[in-house]
Amino acid sequence: MIRIFFTKEGKIRKNQLITYPNNSYEKLKSEARECQRCHLREQCTQVVMGEGSLENRIMLIGEGPGADEDEKGRPFVGRAGQLLNDIMKDVGLKREDLYISNIVKCRPPDNRAPKNDEMEACSPILKAEIEIVEPKVIMPLGSTALNYLVEDGLSITSKRGEWIERGELFFLPTFHPAYIFRNRGAEEDVRRDFKVLKKASERIEELYDCGF
Repeated sequence: MIRIFFTKEGKIRKNQLITYPNNSYEKLKSEARECQRCHLREQCTQVVMGEGSLENRIMLIGEGPGADEDEKGRPFVGRAGQLLNDIMKDVGLKREDLYISNIVKCRPPDNRAPKNDEMEACSPILKAEIEIVEPKVIMPLGSTALNYLVEDGLSITSKRGEWIERGELFFLPTFHPAYIFRNRGAEEDVRRDFKVLKKASERIEELYDCGF
């Protein structure tokens, strides 16, 4: 059973046994890159941290790095990442205006979905990232991210494009860009979701007062 990362009130659950710096991204990145807390680190090339804006309060969170990300040390730089970049560009979003990361920072073998214990081992790093970025809007990319961050058992097919409110946080799930290669019809759905995200980014400060 997945241990959900956020509570119903939008707070990060308090069960991490270790902590990472949450007042400096550079310190966090430096310490996270030395992580050996699970077996994924033994099989990957490097720890792949998130990147992007620390000020604009919008996060995209996938499940884990793939082969290209593992090689280059950056999230979403492979084929799926290029598609993601194209979609964002088409709707007027810039990659550098968002913070893009993954639940786990080390590549799972054969690009499989991360297991519960692997997500748990990496959760203190994700917690510190979130505390630094202080997002108002989080876009989970794919079912693994949706189920871990928001609620286990939710269907990405039925929940994508639907705002989910948790306390003062707003989640807007969409398909992982890799899903589009297997289901080309999903691309228009993802584009619509990113158009909504673009509109939210233009009024991000308002969300602190009135919500959607």
